Amino acid sequence: MPRLAVPLTDAKCDSAKPREKDYTLFDGQGLYLLVKSRGTKVWRMKYTRPDGRAGLATFGNYPAVGLKMARHRRADALELLAKGIDPVESARQAKQDAEQARRHTFEAIAREWHAASAGKWKQHHADSVLRRLEIHIFLELGTRPIADLKTRDLLSPLKKIEKRGTLDTANRMGQYLAKIMRFAVQQGYIDSNPAADLLGATATRRVEHRPALPLERLPEFLQRIDAYRGHPLTRIAIELSLLVFTRSSELRFARWDEIDFERALWTIPGTRESIEGVRYSSRGMKMETPHLVPLSRQSLVLAEKAQQLTGRFELIFAGKSSFWKPMSENTVNAALRRMGYDTKSEVCGHGFRAMACSALVESGLWSHDAVERQMSHQERNNVRAAYIHKAEHIHERRLMMQWWADYLDNCRARFVTPYEFAHPELTSDKVSRLGQA
Repeated sequence: MPRLAVPLTDAKCDSAKPREKDYTLFDGQGLYLLVKSRGTKVWRMKYTRPDGRAGLATFGNYPAVGLKMARHRRADALELLAKGIDPVESARQAKQDAEQARRHTFEAIAREWHAASAGKWKQHHADSVLRRLEIHIFLELGTRPIADLKTRDLLSPLKKIEKRGTLDTANRMGQYLAKIMRFAVQQGYIDSNPAADLLGATATRRVEHRPALPLERLPEFLQRIDAYRGHPLTRIAIELSLLVFTRSSELRFARWDEIDFERALWTIPGTRESIEGVRYSSRGMKMETPHLVPLSRQSLVLAEKAQQLTGRFELIFAGKSSFWKPMSENTVNAALRRMGYDTKSEVCGHGFRAMACSALVESGLWSHDAVERQMSHQERNNVRAAYIHKAEHIHERRLMMQWWADYLDNCRARFVTPYEFAHPELTSDKVSRLGQA
């Protein structure tokens, strides 16, 4: 039967003096005060580990750790032992977790995610992502242990951005947070992703489509282009943009070596060599994969006219004052305004894409895949994309681009619906036509 110890008192602990050799004062249930010869007094506890081996725990020095606190720590240790947990091992793990939390802050893991992702991005995009995180997120969450963050913590900086009215930024930051926390789960820093519930937590801006003219107004529009008396290269840019309906930067940064006159084909590269002093001049295709644009007879005529003006330069649409720089991104829209159009509500250069797409679909002649491929829209279904990414539909698209150019020429005299133009055998004088008095 174990010897029963007389519980210690504060007075007895205070009065314990050092001796020639270390000695102990027992309090019971394994707890004792070790009085060392040097005068130091240390709380310790003997116990039996869950695996049967002898264990020894240290609770700190007296009087920094008083008798009451030492007994409290003994109670905690006994509670862990009752659950089959070694208190010393538990304390070691807690210390390790605390150290890991100190090192694994949100900013540290976010930068690790950024470094892992940056190899898939262009440099300017990688720089932009990190700069946004530094401005909008790190100031509030950067020093926090990533394992401590809850959904409400992640939502806090997003709501502050939202209050400033920059809704696009708020939603973009939400996407970054979701990716960073998913990365943390994958790397074993956290067990679950608290950003999963951020979806829909911030307001989104109502999508505003770029203005485009109804097809019924094509005769009026084409007549105004014919009457345009501005710079010849600007008029060519408007007409060619309408015929090929590419994005603005894809046309503005076009080089002559991208045009194959013999094959009547314009190959827009995924990226282009940047032009010093011109922002985003390295842009090629939006998805950074080469895109083929079959050129109709009308497009080739315009390209030949442009070649007479800028053929000695690298850029097709060279600037008026600086031939090594492209024409301004505002050139086409400025010309449309001089032609009498409101580019915010009636039509803008980007709206040509919607006009062409609408006519091609309404004609009923062309496959969905061919239209989407010519619009250079990325397939959202990844499985389907894996099967069709090599399918250029180039022969159908050649016919389609020529049909669109011919349709525009036909509409110079009077409007005909795309379906009527595609199916002349179905027309009848007894059927009223849109756009006719």
